[in-house]
Amino acid sequence: MTETLTYDVYRGSAAGEIVPEKTTQSLAPHEVYIETTHSGLCGTDEHYLKADQVLGHEGIGIVKAVGSTVKTVKVGDRVGFGYTHSICASCDNCASGWDQFCRTGTNYGFGDLNNGTFGAGAIWDANCVYPIPDGYDSAYAAPLMCAGATVWTVLTEFGIKPAERVGIMGMGGLGHIAIKLAAAMGYHVVVLSSSERKREEAMAYGASEYHVIRADQENPKDFVPVKHLLLCGSFGVDDYSLLLPLVDTMASIYPLTVSFEPAKISTLELLFRGIRVQGSLVASRQSIRGLLKFAAAKKIYPTIMTYPLSKEGIEEAMAALREGKIRYRAVLVR
Repeated sequence: MTETLTYDVYRGSAAGEIVPEKTTQSLAPHEVYIETTHSGLCGTDEHYLKADQVLGHEGIGIVKAVGSTVKTVKVGDRVGFGYTHSICASCDNCASGWDQFCRTGTNYGFGDLNNGTFGAGAIWDANCVYPIPDGYDSAYAAPLMCAGATVWTVLTEFGIKPAERVGIMGMGGLGHIAIKLAAAMGYHVVVLSSSERKREEAMAYGASEYHVIRADQENPKDFVPVKHLLLCGSFGVDDYSLLLPLVDTMASIYPLTVSFEPAKISTLELLFRGIRVQGSLVASRQSIRGLLKFAAAKKIYPTIMTYPLSKEGIEEAMAALREGKIRYRAVLVR
């Protein structure tokens, strides 16, 4: 017998307002119902604020119901759930390594507008939820579902070698987690910021170097180019020629901030110096599992601020995000 569930959620709207409502859905055999306890707040939620869909994609909660074919989790398990809502049937056999993607394009969960992590609960494909290691606090686990997974994918999937110079440009929600993870992985972490004010924190998080870099000033004379540069700032880069003096020959630049505007790139200089601009997919299921184990083992915790998981709490947190007042990741708590 199919179970039907009704739960509270928070949607975006054309007016850009948070809309509370109830949603009712049936639990499919391969799905689980999760009672949400924590949700991270991401800049991507701002992009979807004017869409008629339930917001949020950094969830932690307790499994309260399971479909008839679910074997991977059970009622009572504490799990994380993120950007990908569901997968296609053949994904576990995908040879690409990005096991949540398939050529049909049907597995992202983009068509699921009634489930997200902003709410009292959510129905999710059981294959896209992740057990949280015992002892790892849910408030810290929530940002790992997107921000942590985004930088972890770059740090683990593109051949970065121990002790290589890894640049982190922008020390915010993405960047501060990237510093902590990269340092714990044995990379030489070089933080690039527009001011001195975050130097002490960056060094405490594991950075080996901290440099103030501004578009209207020459780079510091003692700056040694990096082999890998993660762009973790709040805004996209308009002109990549400004970045090229920061990177070594045969280096890689990873744009991790979503931008809908075209960027200027000097392809001639990329070619002469063998520089690669590398995109990165949404984290695979294998990657997220590895991140959770690593963060728990190394005791790596995002720096967070908490807000109530309510209409008022979401609005307050999103306003703080727009104003640059979050240090460094907002987490909504029920």
